[in-house]
Amino acid sequence: MTQFLKEDGSGLSQGQRQLISIARAAVSNPPVMILDEATSSIDTRMEALVQDGVDKLMKGQTVFVIAHRLSTVQNSDVMVLDHGRIIERGSHDRLIAERGTYYQLYTGAFELE
Repeated sequence: MTQFLKEDGSGLSQGQRQLISIARAAVSNPPVMILDEATSSIDTRMEALVQDGVDKLMKGQTVFVIAHRLSTVQNSDVMVLDHGRIIERGSHDRLIAERGTYYQLYTGAFELE
């Protein structure tokens, strides 16, 4: 079945809309880009491709990534927030080695209060 793209974007999945939004933002060459759950509606394989592309396009620029899917931030400098306060900061590897809140979230050892 053939689907046509309409001006209002109807007929596109939420993941397809997210991909178009990311592409439009990246090619505008912004000095800072904020991605808030930008890959939440795409599968993890496509997410890895998007991350690679954003990394290449935004090299030397600032990108804030807000994500619950921890695989999204593995190649980033990470800040863990608790009630708006930064409680941990560092690379994925460093925070895993410290075995703090990020480690607990990443390994699923975090208990919700």
